[in-house]
Amino acid sequence: MKGWRPGRRTLLAGAASLWPAFAFGQQPAPRRQAPPAAEQGPPPIVFVHGNGDSGALWINNIWRFEANGYKRTQLFAIDFSNPNARSDDSKPQPFRSSTEDEMKELAAYVTQVLKATRRRKVALIASSRGGNTVRNYLKNGGGAEFVSHAVLGGGIVRGIVISDAVLIGSEFNGAMPFLKGLNSGPDDRIAGVEMMSIRSDKNDKYAQPDGRFVGMPGKPTGVSYDASELRGCKTVVLDGLDHREVAFHKLAFAAQYEFIVGKTATTFIAQEPLPTLNGKVTGIAESTYTNLPVADAEVEIYEVDAKSGERKSTTPAHRKTTGVDGQWGPFVARGEMYYEFVLKLSGQPITHTYRTPFLRSSDVVHLRPQPFAKGDETAGSVVIMSRPRGYFGVGRDKFTLDGKVPPGINDGVPGASTGKLAFDARPRTVAAVFNNETIPARTWPVKDNHIVVAEFLN
Repeated sequence: MKGWRPGRRTLLAGAASLWPAFAFGQQPAPRRQAPPAAEQGPPPIVFVHGNGDSGALWINNIWRFEANGYKRTQLFAIDFSNPNARSDDSKPQPFRSSTEDEMKELAAYVTQVLKATRRRKVALIASSRGGNTVRNYLKNGGGAEFVSHAVLGGGIVRGIVISDAVLIGSEFNGAMPFLKGLNSGPDDRIAGVEMMSIRSDKNDKYAQPDGRFVGMPGKPTGVSYDASELRGCKTVVLDGLDHREVAFHKLAFAAQYEFIVGKTATTFIAQEPLPTLNGKVTGIAESTYTNLPVADAEVEIYEVDAKSGERKSTTPAHRKTTGVDGQWGPFVARGEMYYEFVLKLSGQPITHTYRTPFLRSSDVVHLRPQPFAKGDETAGSVVIMSRPRGYFGVGRDKFTLDGKVPPGINDGVPGASTGKLAFDARPRTVAAVFNNETIPARTWPVKDNHIVVAEFLN
């Protein structure tokens, strides 16, 4: 059945986050130890990211749960070691994961969280592919015993296509064994688990009747706008939001909180004057992002001017070379300060990521290098604006890079999360704008192996 429908979306702006990761088998177990607790109050929450992503994407949701009374010691974001799905779920691919791989990592992580919090059950909140992993864990991995609530935002429930001709063997194809198995039965309910799906009305790029976003423009996919709904479970429809926003937008958070806690939430994030930041450096293996920690990466953080992006000092506010755990912090930031993060990693471009002020403390500010794309080598400098928690909607959002809409951002259903422009090699300021958020960045020369990213939080 369809539940609460809050109407047209409210656009946000805000601070910003870095694009990235924290890996299970390689990451330390959750270290937060809670005193023995009676089984009362809301459950601890495990956030489950999607394909190619990391726990870093949940920074806003974590802050908002904190703002509504959750302790940070009750909020966890898994990073799957190899977050990208195999092309064929049944065939091994280097640095890619099967549905079985992800289910086992999630099961082990939940066990650690239960031990750390001394609770019997957790709530799971998932984005996109993470919904596949959650459903697989609940139905086939014994997870129902340990889960009180499961929320899927933009879940790949019916598939992005139902076809015997394309995406053969893919876990995202509703005609293939994985989803056919999950979808067998009269509905999608799991006994003992409260379940909810959050979806867009018609703006989810992976729930479209037309195959434009799966390489089949003009051809039917076999799915419709409701392809991410869980049958027999509560569904929240958020009009106008895109595939990512139905997990990370403030309206998605409000639905998540009300479903798990049973109360209406505030979406306001109170800013801390001196937030403590930390995260992990991860890398690229065989052209694929992993969430495995990287040692010997050098991270520098500079305070920059809020209008020009120029460094306030030649001396970094923080510098660290990572160890085997990949951790680049901790770093005590200033709540009103704009920052430039510089990541130097062997074999990759020196990545300069510009950020607006951090609202609160976080240990999921993960860092990844940004590789050059084909053709970048001929540019004097390259600047990318990135929106990991959503896509750029033409006509829906106000966004520009250096006063222009970058090429490659499609009309209609939002489908692009990045935009890029090339500049000459002379140092200059480039402003990236998304709705009410403006990030000033500085150009750096490609010939000296530099690339620039302006990353939005919302």
